[in-house]
Amino acid sequence: MGTAAPRVVISGIGVVSPYGVGRERFWTCVSRGCSATRAITDFDASAFPCTVAAPVPSTISIDDAITLEARAGREARAGRPDPRRYSRASMIAVIAATEAWADAGLRLNEPGAGVLVGSGAGGIDVAERQYFEFFSDGLKRVTPYAIPVSIVGMISSEISIALELHGISHVISTGCTSSTDAIGYAASLIRGGEADVILSGGADACVTPGMIVGFSKMRAVATRFNDTPEEASRPFERDRDGFVLGEGAWMVVIEREDRARARGATIYATIDGYGSTCDAYHRVQMDPEGEQIVRAMTLAIERSGRAQEEIGYVNYHGTSTVLNDAVESRCVRRLFGARADHVPGSSTKSMLGHPQGASGACGIVTSALALSRGFLPPTINLAHPDPACDLDFIPHVGRAASPAAALCNCLGFGSKNSAMVIGRIG
Repeated sequence: MGTAAPRVVISGIGVVSPYGVGRERFWTCVSRGCSATRAITDFDASAFPCTVAAPVPSTISIDDAITLEARAGREARAGRPDPRRYSRASMIAVIAATEAWADAGLRLNEPGAGVLVGSGAGGIDVAERQYFEFFSDGLKRVTPYAIPVSIVGMISSEISIALELHGISHVISTGCTSSTDAIGYAASLIRGGEADVILSGGADACVTPGMIVGFSKMRAVATRFNDTPEEASRPFERDRDGFVLGEGAWMVVIEREDRARARGATIYATIDGYGSTCDAYHRVQMDPEGEQIVRAMTLAIERSGRAQEEIGYVNYHGTSTVLNDAVESRCVRRLFGARADHVPGSSTKSMLGHPQGASGACGIVTSALALSRGFLPPTINLAHPDPACDLDFIPHVGRAASPAAALCNCLGFGSKNSAMVIGRIG
């Protein structure tokens, strides 16, 4: 008889969200149903069809990482980091990673530690600015940092440099499913004994002029709520008309349960199963039949070793787009059958918008905190549910509950579907 694979757990969490820096601030706002969507003010969007988003506050800087290190009792770095060497995605990733690492009680230069994170657009803010500089003033205005700062793979490198980690340093970029995939792969490496501890998660900072215009041209983002931005993200609602572009970094420390317990670390949840499929259907539209979405969720549950009846919460992808919400609702109903009406779930995007490649990590962190604290966050802006979306989406106000496990969904461009089952400790 073979030896059972060790349980893999989340032992540290760090967050930079549109609410600001810190997992506790994030959880307080999400559990209370606070909208983070607002009018765009960091650049002039007045001529754009969409003028609302959920960006991270512009006051956040790389100095926040240094502050977190000091709170953790670490010595200050030699000299202040040069902000020009960070894209906004790398910056918020480093801050969230620093918080997660300190939360797990791990040290700089931790032996056997690596980084595996997800991002959709990487340093898109730097790339856009540099293209503008080039086409406005030519070569003289282009910075030598343009390439190394903007490439998506630099995000994991900046984390590795900040925490002095010498194991793997990889970025998964599969669009909206990037961070779910990164966490799924990281858990597999831990389970297989190929790494001792991995800093995983996702980061994206896509609220830029080019991204807003591009998604507006695709008719993917909300345009009817520019005057009431806090109401613009409305998953499963009858009057939804597109997603709100969001930003953020959600990072988790992943390791074996026995290792975390030996150190006395807080354990938020177990990572039990991961499934990923492709509709092979369309570049930006999901297959209305949803067969592969159901298969991804089914694989995650089967690989978790849990009975389907143990799933007591669903963190929906729930983007607020007309087709996606209806198809996801139908797929979850098909998955759970007669139980579907009795499995509560919610869309964190109703409050935070859609943080692109970081959205899966956002949902997983939300679910881990929900399981560990016995409280399920709500879906806001759900006054008139779409009849095609007829499940329990925990409208308006969260509720106390302690399910054994949660199913976290993530669906993306390119027909990609990823799902993860995480479990409650205790």
